[in-house]
Amino acid sequence: MIEILSPAQLLRAKDTGTLVADILQTMKSRSAVGTNLLDIDRWTHEMIIAAGAQSCYVDYAPSFGRGPFGHYICTSVNDAVLHGLPHDYALADGDLLTLDLAVSLGGVVTDSAISFVVGETRRPEDLAMIDATERALQAGIAAASVPDARIGDLSFAIGEVLTEAGYQISSEFGGHGVGTTMHQDPHISNTGRPGRGFKLRPGLLLALEPWIMADTAKLVTDDDGWTLRSVTGCRTAHSEHTIAITEDGAEILTLPARA
Repeated sequence: MIEILSPAQLLRAKDTGTLVADILQTMKSRSAVGTNLLDIDRWTHEMIIAAGAQSCYVDYAPSFGRGPFGHYICTSVNDAVLHGLPHDYALADGDLLTLDLAVSLGGVVTDSAISFVVGETRRPEDLAMIDATERALQAGIAAASVPDARIGDLSFAIGEVLTEAGYQISSEFGGHGVGTTMHQDPHISNTGRPGRGFKLRPGLLLALEPWIMADTAKLVTDDDGWTLRSVTGCRTAHSEHTIAITEDGAEILTLPARA
């Protein structure tokens, strides 16, 4: 299903986007050496409840996961890149952490992810990976602002940045539509051909999410049935924003209130 939101829903989506971004930035600020992933999950739950919002993850049970997710935020560390299930792990200096969060507020969902290094040790190759996903994300957003853009234009723009940066691209998971539910059509691959696919329309909400692994495009599922890791054990990065397609182009919804 491809859902086109009403003007009133788009206004609510802005509030949802700000909430998601604020939670992510709060969790980033609390992600110090020694912080436990389960504490990040608990703090996220507390902020969702305090805002009168609803988790999109806790009861989520798609075909690619093992039963309900059971937690409130995805915490992917080092070689984990997607759907990282929070567990009893204390963050170490130099860990590369991705936080991914989707929340519903006022009946509208937004979705966002950030990657960053914990502590003082910062490997240049980690920072380069994070930078590549952020630049690819901005390229996809810019492509969405072009009149008469199609989904393939966004995929091509994202893939061009990642490929030029020297990374392999998996098309197994990618961006997607959002709206009154978390995962909708259209699928937005992180590589593609321009001029193809659904033509963007005002009222469309899209979650764009470039993700990469340092030396592979192949994933393996962890024993927890959820966490997706690089098959080689290499480090990973992931960036995501929800955007709204408007008459004037693409508007980023998942920016923190203090940005």
